[in-house]
Order: sequence, then structure tokens, then C-alpha cells
Amino acid sequence: MSLLQINGMIGSGIFALPAVLSAGVGSFAPVLMLLGGVLFLPLALVFAWLAARFDMSGGPVLYGKTAFGSFAGFQAGWGRYASGAVAMAANTHVMVAYFAALFPPLQDPTLATVTAVVVIAALTIINLFSMRGSVNALGGLTALKLVPLAILIGAALFGNYGSPEIVLPEFSQVETVILLLFYAFIGFEGVTVPAGELRDPKRDLPRVLITVLAGVTLLYAVIIWAYLAIGASPAADESALAASAQAALGDIGAVMIVLGAGFSILANSFSGVVVVPRMAYGMAQQGMLPSWFERIHPRYLTPANAILFYGAASCLCAMWGGFLVLAAASTLSRLLTYVITAAALPVIERREGASSIVRTIVAILALASSIWISSHASAEAWSMFGVLLVVGTLLYFVARRRGDPVAETAAG
Repeated sequence: MSLLQINGMIGSGIFALPAVLSAGVGSFAPVLMLLGGVLFLPLALVFAWLAARFDMSGGPVLYGKTAFGSFAGFQAGWGRYASGAVAMAANTHVMVAYFAALFPPLQDPTLATVTAVVVIAALTIINLFSMRGSVNALGGLTALKLVPLAILIGAALFGNYGSPEIVLPEFSQVETVILLLFYAFIGFEGVTVPAGELRDPKRDLPRVLITVLAGVTLLYAVIIWAYLAIGASPAADESALAASAQAALGDIGAVMIVLGAGFSILANSFSGVVVVPRMAYGMAQQGMLPSWFERIHPRYLTPANAILFYGAASCLCAMWGGFLVLAAASTLSRLLTYVITAAALPVIERREGASSIVRTIVAILALASSIWISSHASAEAWSMFGVLLVVGTLLYFVARRRGDPVAETAAG
């Protein structure tokens, strides 16, 4: 369970964001990461409290549907599904950028995009064969991606480097990177989706959500500190962490970080393809998506069409833009899920006669922070989000037209 959340949160961001945040706010970046964790805490608490009220699978889909009906539940789930597809494209672009340090031809934009699409297609096909194999791979990939980061932190701690002096940035500088800051945290809620398959989700999920969020926040902050201590590039270079490792440990350090980035992104993508398409499969069973998404592979018993659609959408996104645009669009799509979930908590509690002033205030803070973060998205990110939203809404109404009694009952 923790593996799904850890790999949902630690993907390409931990390798791409140190340079991006440092370019935006300088030496304040590690502190900003810690503040980001505090800003994100209300959302984690909302999910923890909702997870403690349900022992069924569905996560955001279940919360939105219970509070506001089928259409809101669908949009919460679709925001998660679309965001996952965009995030896999963004992550793969970062992986290709890192491998370009070892294979310079990958620096060509066209070849880099083609490589990203091929990698995504391969991951999609692999996940058609077996969920068990994908989950088993997560444990090994998680260790392989964390070890190089730990070595880099050790090099910064025990090397002959001084601690960077923290300089408070202007608020306008913070605003330029706030949407990308949130990219570091999205994905934590993936563990709530298969809740019905867990032994005691009401007890375990809240603890896992908060503990892993705190641990990942601290890890990000320390990695950014190490990057600054060793010596950061002033440019927002996606593969800058490899340059820091090379400066501290030589060529072997650069190779280590490149391989770590590859393992990290593979683990994150495996986690996404395991969790997110099954959300679409569940929505199709409830009449929220066309029945085409319900198709199970006759031999491997995986939700084949939901996985294929997810992979195809990610390939298209990889051809649309690079990491920065895709990361912003992914965060924007996920914020739709967070807004609906935050709004759902007080509604569900009031309906059950169990309202709490503290939980209501936290839900309002989570809702307000999500809306504020989304206001910093670029026009291109909003355009991608709009396309994804329209596609999802059309699929929802196609499902409704098929006359599925589940969909009609839920919406009525």
C-alpha cells in the first residue's frame, strides 16, 4: 500500500524540480518545499478523513459521487485519470532528458519525443500482461531509485561544501513556481482507489497518507538542499541533478543519477498504470464511461482497453509538449479531483449528522488552496486541461446514452 503512494508521489519531480525551483526562488527552494508540504496538508487530511469513512474502492470517484452524484464523481475520477496520463508523459520526457547526458543524440527534440512515445507504449504493453508482475516490480524499482538519491545527499553532507545561505524571495517569484511545486505532491491519493481490497482501510489509510506525505516532503527538501550545496546551475535544467552528482562524485555519480532517474520514472509509471486504468474500469462498471472500458483481457485478466486508452492518451500528451507544460497541465487536472473531494467532505458529514467545525475549516482551506494554485496555470496548460475535460465529459454522456440503469440511477 505504501509502495503505491510513494511511487505515485516520487517520479520525475524529484529529479526535475530542484533546478526549476532553485531557478525561481534561489536558496529558498528547500524551505519552499517544506512550506508546500504544509500547504498540501489540508488536502491530505481531507483524503484521510474520507478514507476513514469508507471501506469500498473508488477513492475520489466514491467521495464525489456520494456527495454530489454521478457526474461529480465521474469528473473527480476523470481528473485523476487524465492527470495520470499527462504525468506519465511529463515524467518520460524527464527520463529521456537524463539519458541524453549519456546518449547525446537524445538531445534532439524530435528524437527525444519519439523515444518518450516508444517508452510509454512499451510500459503500456507490459502492464497488459499482469498486475502481479507490475506490483512485484515496484519494490525493486523503489529501492533502486532511492539509493542514488541517498548517496547524493551523503555527498553533500560529508563533502567539503558549505550550507547555502537562505535568501527570502519576493512573493512574485514564489508565484512563478507554485503550480510546479504542487506537482511534487500529486499522486498521494492513489492509495485510496483500491481501498476495498485492503484488510482494514479505515484504520490503515489515514496513517499511510499522512506519514508518507511527511516523509516525501522531507526527502524533496533535503534533495534540493543537496543540489544547492553542491552547486546548482542557474538554468531550470531538467537533468541538472546529474550535473550536481558529477561535480560531487565524478562521472560515476552522473551515471548513478541518470540510472536513478530512469528507475524512479519507471516505478512511478508502473504505479500509475496499475492504479489509474482500474479507476476507469470501475467508472465504466458504474455507467460513467462507455462499456468499452470494461473489457477484460481473456487471457491475462487485466482491464485491457482502459490500459490501452491510458497509454494512447499519454503518448499524445508526450507529443504535445515538454516537462514544464505537461507538469502544469497534470497538476491542473488533478486539482479538479482535489476540489471535488475537498467540497465533498463537509457535505457527506452534514448528511450523516457528524459535522465538525475543525474538519469543515480544513476542507475549506484545502478547497481554497486548490483554487489558488490553479489560478497560476499558463494558457497552454489550461488549453490542455480544457481538451481533457471536454473529452471526458463527452465519454460520460456517451455512457449515459447507452441506457445503463446504474448510470441513470446514480444521476437521478
